[in-house]
Parts: sequence; structure tokens; C-alpha cells
Amino acid sequence: MNATTGNTVKNAEAVEAAEVVEAVENAESIENVVVVGSGPTGLLLAGDLATAGVPVTVVEKRPHRISNLSRAFVLHARTLEQLDARGLADALEAVGRPLDRLGLFGRLTVDLAALPSRFNHLLVLPQYEVEKVLEKRAVDAGVDFRHDTELTGLSQDANGVTVEVRGPEGEARSLRAGYVVGADGMRSAVREAIGLPFPGRSVIRSVVLADVRLAEQPLTLLTVNAVGDAFAFLAPFGDGYHRVIGWHRGRNVPDSEPLDLAEVKEITRLALGRDFGMHDARWMSRFHSDERQAPAYRVGRVFLAGDAAHVHTPAGGQGMNTGLQDAANLSWKLAAVAAGHAGPGLLDSYQAERHPVGRAVLRSSGGIVRLAMAKRPWTLAARAVLTRFLDAVGPARRAVAAQVTGIGYRYPAPRGAHRLTGARVPDVALAGGGRLYEALRGGRFVLITPEPYEAGAGRANRLVVARWASDRRTSVLVRPDGYVAWAADTADVTRIGAAVSACVGGQEASSGSARVRPDSNETP
Repeated sequence: MNATTGNTVKNAEAVEAAEVVEAVENAESIENVVVVGSGPTGLLLAGDLATAGVPVTVVEKRPHRISNLSRAFVLHARTLEQLDARGLADALEAVGRPLDRLGLFGRLTVDLAALPSRFNHLLVLPQYEVEKVLEKRAVDAGVDFRHDTELTGLSQDANGVTVEVRGPEGEARSLRAGYVVGADGMRSAVREAIGLPFPGRSVIRSVVLADVRLAEQPLTLLTVNAVGDAFAFLAPFGDGYHRVIGWHRGRNVPDSEPLDLAEVKEITRLALGRDFGMHDARWMSRFHSDERQAPAYRVGRVFLAGDAAHVHTPAGGQGMNTGLQDAANLSWKLAAVAAGHAGPGLLDSYQAERHPVGRAVLRSSGGIVRLAMAKRPWTLAARAVLTRFLDAVGPARRAVAAQVTGIGYRYPAPRGAHRLTGARVPDVALAGGGRLYEALRGGRFVLITPEPYEAGAGRANRLVVARWASDRRTSVLVRPDGYVAWAADTADVTRIGAAVSACVGGQEASSGSARVRPDSNETP
């Protein structure tokens, strides 16, 4: 070996060693996250963070099992899009059953076939099927699960959060995390620990639930109706059982009141005209439906998501869907901040973007259930007028469908931003035969541009650069959750590079463009 060759080898080894040291230092600098609660919201969030390389611990007070006591039975279009961006939608589509119409109240149904989405339907399947898929993904990504473990306290300082828990044998332990997310339901221990109120009220009391077999199969996949004082809903589990949800205005008793199958059958007959020969109930219970929302989804380094942040009536099937979309919004932001790719200020946008959506869902679900149970002459007349209006006015009908399915929401944009900023991006075709939501997999940003821009090695795992399948000239930077971070009708590589630096962070693109701020009228 000559001297030149020896020096080259030594230099290569030095570079490789430096890269290893840098990787270790970066790994040690990544702030870990504790997620409390392993329902759909917590599982999606934990899986996203672990996939992005963030160490995640899930604390769950229940034993390790997937419960079949589901209240949620539908996935809407926007949630299916988010699951598609994680490579999970097709597996769930194979298990569930699609439905292209959603009944709301009276004669009003929403036609979903015209939705501008790859998923122009709702998918009927019980919540536990969603949890199975999300849990497997989280386990495969390396999430540390602590079941039979209850949160007993929480305190935070400028550098992190200390979580006090009680383990399976009653032992007390402390966990230290950079951030904590409470996805632990309506009675959230995290929300209580950070002192947030949960204002609202019970809307419907003594709702009955039962899992039963039916001697007669309903004519429709989802069966729902309200007549007089009674309301009932039927949905299939897919294993021979149906979930029954019923309510009678005159039967206002505590949740602890015993429930028998005769009462369930009576409510169902009043609302649906028959009880379908219900028999062999494997489980029955009562619950009450609340409308509540936390005033803040973030306190310092602690966040709330899903039912810990908002609860509402089951009307429209929006509960689980809204929680999953909370998780999709928060996960990429936490991952970026925990890994040092973005400043902590990015996390403020979670409250700004998701709190208004939670408030809108409370209003829409509450409006649906009140109109469904209308009894007084003026409320019945208002329902009839609204039904006729929506039947006759296409744009209004499409707006209702967009809100219920989640595809109609957009996030606020800074003053002067491009008109597309904050908008949901549909699953557009990309040059080469790919789709946007395939390119988003792995929690990446996607830049769609006709310009010759290159991501650069420092962003290879966080940014995909693609071209339109059409001759469109707009440049659009899509966030990992499928919303527009920045857009320009025309832009050169310098302006694109500035936008990418501001939104994606990390090493500047290999195009050699300077690290400058985006134009003020197009700030992401």
C-alpha cells in the first residue's frame, strides 16, 4: 500500500468515525415522548413517532388486550387518507365494508360517492380492528408498551416532564420524557394532572349498548332511525354479532342501573319498527354522552389528543376519526422538534389548528343528534326545512359531506400566504405513476414542483421531491399530514430552497440555493 492509498483509507475511516459519532450525538439529543393511552389516537401517534426515530413509551392502565367493546364503527374519508399515508388503509379496506351513503336524521342521507377522495365512502368496521393494525405498526416500529401501568402524577420543568406511574405489582416508578401526550380518554389522568378543566355537559343520558345476534338481517349495512322518543342504531361486528345503540327519552336512569335484553329490544322496536329477533347478548351496558372540550390542547410540554381533549355525541361517527386526525397533526410536529429539525414554536400550531376542528365537530355532532331527536313542532319543522334545502342545494349538501368526513377542513394560514396554504391536498397523481399519499409514507414532506430542485443528502429521509403527472406549474410543499405548508404559482430553486429550509429544516438543498426566508407573501 502506498502512502497516498494509506492516507485515503485513513481519511475515509476518519470520516466514517465522525459520521458514527454525529449519529450517536443526534440520537442522544432526540427527546423521548411518553404517550398515555393505547386507544386508536395513542397508537397512531406512538407509531408515527417511533417510525420517525423518536423513542416512545406508551403507558396504559388496562391489561394488554384488544377489547371488542367498541363504540366506534366507521372510518371516514379523511381518516382513511391519513391511514393511506402510513400504508395501512388497504388492509383495513379488505376487512371492513364500504358504504356510500350516511344517514343523519329523518330522511336526510349524505351521498359520499361524489367525495373528491380516493375513499369516496365510509368504511364500516369496529374500532378494535383499527387498533389491531395500529398496534402492530407501533410494535414493529419499536414502541415500548407499559400495560397494567397507571399514571399517578406528572410534573414538568423547562427541560422535560417527570411522569409518576404505578406498575402491575403496585410498584411506584418515575419516567422522564421530553414531551407527554395524554390520549387517555374522557376521564384523562393527564388532563387532570395539568389542571385543565373539561367544560361541557351531558347531552344524552342512559344510552343502552348491547352486542347481540340477530335472527333477521337488516336490509342496510348501518341501520339508524329515530321515532318519537326513541333512537336506535345497528352495526355489524363481522363475527355474527351486531352492536345496538339505543336511547329512550323517557328512560333517564343512572349508568349503574341494570340493563336487560328486553329493554334493548323495546327501544329498537320503537325506533326501527322491529327488533330483528335479537338474542344471545354477550355484553350489555349503559353510558351517557357528553359534549365537552378542553380550553387548551397544550400546557407546556404536555399535550392532549382524542377524547382527552374533546368528547361529543356519536352522531355522524366522528369521534374516533377526529382523534386519529389529532394524532396525525401532532405526530410530525413532535417528531421534528424532538429531533431538532424545528423549533418548539412549531408545536403551538397544534392548538391553533386542531382546537377549532374539535369545536366544529362538537357543534355538528350535537346538531345532528338534536335534529334526529326533534319532538316539538318548531324543531320538526326546522328539520323538514333543512332536509328539503340540503336535498335541493348541491353545494350545501357537499359541504355537509365534507365536514362530516373531515375532508372539508383546512388550517389557518398567515396573512399574505398563498391561497393553497393550509388546504388539504387530495391524493394527486405524480410523474412516474406514483401517488402523493404513497410519497408521504414515513412521515415525509413532499415537494411537488416542475423545477429542477434536489432535496440534498441531509434531507433524504424527510423530503421527497416529485413532479406533477400533468403540466401544472405550481410548486407545492405538502406537510407529512397532507396539508399545504407552502405554495407558489411560479418559483425558482432559490425561493423553493428558502421555503424548504423554513418548513423542513436541516441541511440546505444540494441545488446550492442560499438559506433565506421565503417571500413574505408566501410564508409557510
